[in-house]
Amino acid sequence: MTWSIDLIPEQKGRIALVTGANSGLGFETAKALLEKGAIVILACRSLQKAEKAREKLLAEIACRDIEILKIDLSDLEEVNLAADEITVKYKKLDLLINNAGVMAPPLTLSKQGFELQFAVNHLSHMALALKLLPILSKQIHSRIVTVSSGAQYLGKINWDNLQGEKYYDRWAFYSQSKLANVMFALELNEKLKRSNIGLVSLSAHPGLARTNLQSTSVKANGSWQEAIAYKLMDPMFQSSLNGSLPQLFAATDPNAQGGEQYGPRFNFRGAPKLCRLAPFALNSKAREKLWEVSKELIGGFVDIRKGNQLLISDI
Repeated sequence: MTWSIDLIPEQKGRIALVTGANSGLGFETAKALLEKGAIVILACRSLQKAEKAREKLLAEIACRDIEILKIDLSDLEEVNLAADEITVKYKKLDLLINNAGVMAPPLTLSKQGFELQFAVNHLSHMALALKLLPILSKQIHSRIVTVSSGAQYLGKINWDNLQGEKYYDRWAFYSQSKLANVMFALELNEKLKRSNIGLVSLSAHPGLARTNLQSTSVKANGSWQEAIAYKLMDPMFQSSLNGSLPQLFAATDPNAQGGEQYGPRFNFRGAPKLCRLAPFALNSKAREKLWEVSKELIGGFVDIRKGNQLLISDI
């Protein structure tokens, strides 16, 4: 049987936070969870866009369980404040879906001076997950799903040029950030297992999904070649709804296990299936190194140890 959103188990009483929920994969993920009865927090960079997304969802679904949260993932200090707000307001959390991302912009730095893709796609989602561990760990069968990309298979970690200080290739650094997503998800799951916490970490990738990332990238770079390439490739792209299925499977299916990754059946498109991790992500020493480097970069702006001492001893 082909898996679809109809097979998502009942989510009534569960609380899910989805980053980048105002459009694309995030919007479709939020909609599917709401339809199954979950309370969904739309975590978006713009409150205006979050409110528009909420209005659209309310017009399509007979529910009122939609919350909004402003979180600019290019600013670790704002991530810190948003995580504190969630912790105080909700006390518990069942699902965290690290969905938001940026793709292949010109060299841009985050507020803290980090390369934007590494900051938004990896560092801020790691910081958010670690800050929310205490309330996620309170729930049975809670999950963290980090959304990667097929670009992970082309990625490598540029240890001596992590922030593009020496040179910058926007696609290489996108691939680096997507590989970092998988490495983080896998290493987090290993640490959770060692600490005997009933919380799992998984990853997912959408294949070629039609979202606003493509048009945003073309606009940011002014690349007519890229615009033509996307037009030629358009028949290969699947919809945002279909692209969201792997992360929805990872988040909700009873058979999904910690440390696994889900993607489209045919890699570019298709129903979700268990898929291989990027080979580099299987290197435990590299994962641990990335963890320590990332933790140091995050630590100056986000208090990731607060409330976590009894959860993961080596966090």
